[in-house]
Amino acid sequence: MLVLDTNDLPVGERIAAYRAVAIGEGGVDAVEEEEPEARIWRRIELWELGTLTLFSSQGTGMQISRSLRQARRDGMDTVAINVHLQGNGGFAWNGHQQRMEPESLSLAHMPSGYEYSWSGTGSTLAFMFDTERLTLRTDTVRASIPFLHHSPIGRLLAHHVRGLHGIADQIGDGLEAEALANATAELTRAWIVSAAGSDRIRAQVARETLLTRVLAYVRAHLREPDLTPQRIAWAHNTSVRTLYRLCESGGLSLEKWIIRRRLEGARNDLAAPALQHRTIESVARSWGFTSAAYFSRRFRETYGTTPSEWRRLSSTPTTLSPLSPATGKSRPTA
Repeated sequence: MLVLDTNDLPVGERIAAYRAVAIGEGGVDAVEEEEPEARIWRRIELWELGTLTLFSSQGTGMQISRSLRQARRDGMDTVAINVHLQGNGGFAWNGHQQRMEPESLSLAHMPSGYEYSWSGTGSTLAFMFDTERLTLRTDTVRASIPFLHHSPIGRLLAHHVRGLHGIADQIGDGLEAEALANATAELTRAWIVSAAGSDRIRAQVARETLLTRVLAYVRAHLREPDLTPQRIAWAHNTSVRTLYRLCESGGLSLEKWIIRRRLEGARNDLAAPALQHRTIESVARSWGFTSAAYFSRRFRETYGTTPSEWRRLSSTPTTLSPLSPATGKSRPTA
């Protein structure tokens, strides 16, 4: 949901509007702009996904900060994780200084205050939820902050958040949103513990978050044709048998889950106007299908139509919505 685009406001109101949003939604108490008001630009979007708040922010250079005084005043006990997407920036917390480059992450524990900035045009994705959702000691959370950039789990978390942002407008209320919020909190918990937990806590959290980490890893490598159960198990230091047991206890078949996610990706690409120049076989290969015949058969079984027919229907103006899986029948639009 769009919260603010300063291009829609007259000069003279832009800085005040952005400060109001930053203070009200992000809990900061100071904003410094790199450019004069006539040249600043800021666009902010926000989604409430269950108990998690997701932000998208982009614009000209700036610095935001949250002081200890503000933290004591509002009593916000939340964590905020930033996935830096564009521009060179910085993050500072309790003496820790971190350079922020594209694809880097930072974690701010709101009761401690922090500073965050970028120069030139930049953009970031951030999410926030209550610290208690991590079920970790406060000293563990804080101790992890200077070391989080060393954890490979950060790459999984960043990929997960980018994917969450890509579908945020399609996520409904209730169980769907809360399940995604839980998965995000679980990945964040594993990320923190991998950097600062004791051996006992690391082992416990590794067990508790294994399925979440496996599915995040699969999403990150979904397009690669050599994404086999053996490779997934090896990447998580477990056996294939344990991997299958884990997925079964989570109520899913690993192979079917991978195929379904790949089919969804290919179906979206086949309907995309910008990709109409690509052959169906090329689209299938880009989603990890090495056999065009196998892809066509599985596509028809799942969606009740062939890939070529789906592409033709998608490119034809119509008042009907996309095909329902496995039936091929149209659903009326609202």
